[in-house]
Amino acid sequence: MKKTVLITGAAGFIGSHLCDFLLNKDYKVIGLDNLLTGDYKNIKNFENNKDFTFYKKDVCLKINLEEKVNYILHLASPASPFDYLKYPIQTLKVGSNGTENILELGRINKAVVLVASTSEIYGDPLVHPQPEHYFGNVNPVGPRSVYDEAKRYLEAISTAYKNKYSMDIKIVRIFNTYGPKMRKNDGRAIPTFINQSITNKNFTVFGNGEQTRSFCYIDDTVRGIYKLMLSSYQDPINIGNPRENTLLEIIELIKKINPSNSKIEFKPLPEDDPKMRKPDIKLANSILNWSPKIKLEDGLKNTFNYFLNSF
Repeated sequence: MKKTVLITGAAGFIGSHLCDFLLNKDYKVIGLDNLLTGDYKNIKNFENNKDFTFYKKDVCLKINLEEKVNYILHLASPASPFDYLKYPIQTLKVGSNGTENILELGRINKAVVLVASTSEIYGDPLVHPQPEHYFGNVNPVGPRSVYDEAKRYLEAISTAYKNKYSMDIKIVRIFNTYGPKMRKNDGRAIPTFINQSITNKNFTVFGNGEQTRSFCYIDDTVRGIYKLMLSSYQDPINIGNPRENTLLEIIELIKKINPSNSKIEFKPLPEDDPKMRKPDIKLANSILNWSPKIKLEDGLKNTFNYFLNSF
């Protein structure tokens, strides 16, 4: 019998890639999404797949499914600063009410539940790179707090369910991920820079551009999530690429792919924007035998081609 995976946030960037990956691995997939920030076109090509079912549902409301599920991957949430600043209350609710509904569904089904946390729980880190045992430097009332605290609560309630009900729960802390199916107006660095390059608009850089990020290509992130789903490990684990680049270096790499007339336009750094972000992936490497494989230069080319063909 094929195992069934429920994916919340299925029409989103990472969720839709997970649908594709798991269908190719011969799982049955049930996708849930209220399409607040997700896009149905990301999963439209699965419409005729007999192993895929989609429900337009809000996970913050009670979930009743007739199907038995073996695994739940809870990715539902606004994820970019543009989105969670636009939808602050919904972001907090999906991290709290939505997560509790998913955990209850997992408890009833005796399913493995994997919840998607984020590198944002480390805030503007004072430790570099960030290991899983670092508690973070988070402003609970800052503009980013709606997302940071939603994910910190997600981890807390998931841990409480694990301890109270002896559930099999995984917590993945996803660092910056990029690739095809990101939205043009996502607001995050790579889609913004690529689309500015394609349209010959100035690159908008917040701060001096020397702040660093570590970008992991979507295929690597999905592979890491899948390995964690099947593992016996139940503490938080980082999935991300430890290669560190400044935002100005990312722009230079994009300019090599597409020499444009775009200049760099500097803007004020948003409040609580992290200066450094780099995962310590020793745990993922030793426990999951996982490390990223896709070079940044290759991933950027793939992403650039996706956006170029979508104009």
